[in-house]
Amino acid sequence: MNVSYSTRQREAILDILRRADQPLTPGEIRERANQDSAGIGLATVYRALKAFMARGVIAQVEIPGASPCYEMADRGHHHHFICQHCQRVYDLPGCVRDLEALAPRDFQVQRHEVILYGLCSNCLER
Repeated sequence: MNVSYSTRQREAILDILRRADQPLTPGEIRERANQDSAGIGLATVYRALKAFMARGVIAQVEIPGASPCYEMADRGHHHHFICQHCQRVYDLPGCVRDLEALAPRDFQVQRHEVILYGLCSNCLER
């Protein structure tokens, strides 16, 4: 999506989300932004995320019991894996099939979320 955003800081934040291979928390976004261009505060990250959400450019990933994460909205339907040690959230490709068969008779499934919990490869090696 080639949309111009008003500040260099917002462009940097959006670029981080574009390059990320997983949803990121505001703290992770700030950390990555400060590796590239020092001086981006957490309040700036939150303001940028709010603006991007209002425009439909990014999506919030809500995981029960975890901080909200953010990812590009154009990633399509997918699910997530959460490492129970480091708490990082990872994208899972694709979708589980035939979930409608799990619903009770005469119920209509309108949407779903599948979250897998375990240890990521980095934590497993420790």
